[in-house]
Amino acid sequence: MDSLIERVAALQDMTPVFIALYDMDDRLRHANRAFRQAFNLADDAFPTWVEIISSNYHNKNGLIITTSDFDAWLLSAQSRRGKLPFRGLELDMHDGRWIWMTETVQTDGWMLCVGSDITALRQNQRSLRQDRDIAMRAAQTDELTGTANRRFVFTKLGVQIDNVQKGIESSFGLCVMDIDFFKSINDRFGHQGGDTVLRDFVKIAHSTIRRSDCFGRVGGEEFMLIMPRTILSECIGIVERLLEKVTSSCPFPGATDFSYSCSAGLSLYQPGESSSDLYQRADRALYLAKERGRARVEWVLE
Repeated sequence: MDSLIERVAALQDMTPVFIALYDMDDRLRHANRAFRQAFNLADDAFPTWVEIISSNYHNKNGLIITTSDFDAWLLSAQSRRGKLPFRGLELDMHDGRWIWMTETVQTDGWMLCVGSDITALRQNQRSLRQDRDIAMRAAQTDELTGTANRRFVFTKLGVQIDNVQKGIESSFGLCVMDIDFFKSINDRFGHQGGDTVLRDFVKIAHSTIRRSDCFGRVGGEEFMLIMPRTILSECIGIVERLLEKVTSSCPFPGATDFSYSCSAGLSLYQPGESSSDLYQRADRALYLAKERGRARVEWVLE
């Protein structure tokens, strides 16, 4: 067995194919030589995906990221990364290569990434495919905040329910969140100020949730969070940490007296119910949270 493992390890370092394994927290746990060289990683480095991408962007190596707002780009990428059992995407590299990267995700959140060099494809095909990918990202992303949009998260909700019904995954939690007194924020700071708060909330959410969770804006100041393979106490813990971070945030440097909060309604999926049934129950829990004082999470399980 040891000789077989050694042979696999040796072959991985010989192949030009990128191979990388990330854990549920999106930290690199294994990568072959081709992957490390492409993303400028030392042999003993095991950073998170965010750290890899941020370093590549600022040092202009590895993946080419064409954007005037890197933080917004990163939020958008995080909102889609690792949310499906399998997906493929194309990467432009600073060394001139064009890589077809696949993500295969286990139910516990571990992810295998495999990349193949497809630079030999004709240039006109490349441009067409890139235009298609840009259009697809736009269709899945909330333009204001950069997070997943209503279409994407409700599609994910349907997939999640289907996986549970097929026995692929266990039950999961759904949370609906709403920023408290949002109208008063717009009244004080204008609609641009309200937009700033929405973007601040999204940034906090993505820094708190797990990669396996799916978060998105479903309308106005309302957001939705899907938490796979999570029992009630774990759901409550994730949401409470998010709400606590929100209350200590200062999105306007010139207005240190300002703070805002968020209310949340939570429910767990029950066998046989539809996405609409589950969402309505979480929405009832949100109503309870607002009725009982806001800046809190409540849950309705039946």
